[in-house]
Amino acid sequence: MRRLLLIGVLCGAGPALAEPRTLTLTFNGHPLQTEYVFRDKDRQRGLMERTELAESAGMLFRFPQLKSQCLWMKNTPLPLSAAFLDEEGRVINLVDLQPHDLTVKCSSAPARYAVEANQGWFAQRGVAPGAPVAGLPSD
Repeated sequence: MRRLLLIGVLCGAGPALAEPRTLTLTFNGHPLQTEYVFRDKDRQRGLMERTELAESAGMLFRFPQLKSQCLWMKNTPLPLSAAFLDEEGRVINLVDLQPHDLTVKCSSAPARYAVEANQGWFAQRGVAPGAPVAGLPSD
């Protein structure tokens, strides 16, 4: 039994990590501390049910396929802004997301990443389409 449990943990069948992986991304010289999510179940959960988010904090989503990506705000009480990024880490487009809104907002071109932050964070720092983002994961 002990051997099976160890094999299960090594193969990813064990419990999720207690602490999410964090990365600092930089937009126009401004740091944003992000939780990095790349598994389907973590992307689907996103920032749902969070009632607060630090001023320069957010979430980085990595998608397995380079295609048009979409977000919505089901069960998310915070007003957010999102930046969709291409494979090279350049901003494709930005969208504002309203609390609990089920309207789907999508990238205007194929995207590899999306970054959510407090609503207005990108605009207040002059982030616009074409802006490069530093600190993206290499995996």
